[in-house]
Amino acid sequence: MPGRLAGRIALVTGASSGLGRAICLAYAAEGARVCCVDMYESPRNRTNAETGKADHYSNRIEGETTVQEIRRLHGDSIAHFVEADVTKADDVQSAVLECVEMFGRLDIMANNAGISVEASHPRPLGVHETSERDWDKTMEINAKGVFLGCKYAVTQMLKQDLLPGGTDRGWIINTASVQSIVAYHNTPAYTASKGAVAQLTKQVALDYAPHRIHCNAISPGFLRTVMTQNLQNDPASLAEINKAHPFGGMGRTEDVAKAAVFLASDDASWITGVNLPVDGGYTIM
Repeated sequence: MPGRLAGRIALVTGASSGLGRAICLAYAAEGARVCCVDMYESPRNRTNAETGKADHYSNRIEGETTVQEIRRLHGDSIAHFVEADVTKADDVQSAVLECVEMFGRLDIMANNAGISVEASHPRPLGVHETSERDWDKTMEINAKGVFLGCKYAVTQMLKQDLLPGGTDRGWIINTASVQSIVAYHNTPAYTASKGAVAQLTKQVALDYAPHRIHCNAISPGFLRTVMTQNLQNDPASLAEINKAHPFGGMGRTEDVAKAAVFLASDDASWITGVNLPVDGGYTIM
């Protein structure tokens, strides 16, 4: 049986680890060909051995890459890696063009790349302690990166015909966070950046609906990824955050990737401008 995304071309940023990797695998499993975009091809290291905290996003480990896993599962012609920095316009534009050159068009853009600088600090920092450098870096990756992804995806999609047999021209899925909906302790830069993603999603959805380009966001709850490693490494904090999720604890990346598939499929043909919490009930507490 063909998958829900059979014949479609997807580009996913932040593809080498965590949620980005899970989205790439889910898209490929549903029949899409996938351009996996990241600054690094190998996955992130989870814990810094010296600090015991979440490691910096630039520190990587040896292991099967996202592209290698997809090709092992689905064939060599399914996935392609593109090295790009989502904060640089030329890189993002080139990544889109390389994807189109490789596979012929762009149907799905998943703007997933993001960081939480606060997560790698030895202790949480309030706004009065947050450095300008941390603020700028967070906004640059989490907000500007999504802006550039939307900009160049829309530019390409506007050039394309509607998909054969359908009424749609493209799907954009932006990764926000439950922190785009509610605040969390001592993460001012991250929370502000994800709020920007949620509002940008609505703006793009409104402006390009006449062209049949969908733009939606997903807002994951706390997932078992490198970004939450500090919580996972602290039994008391882990117990507290697990208790805050009515479904019984932190989520898996696969849980959120399923929503990313839905929002890129014909099942979402009459949905745009939505910020969908995928959070185990966190935002209803």
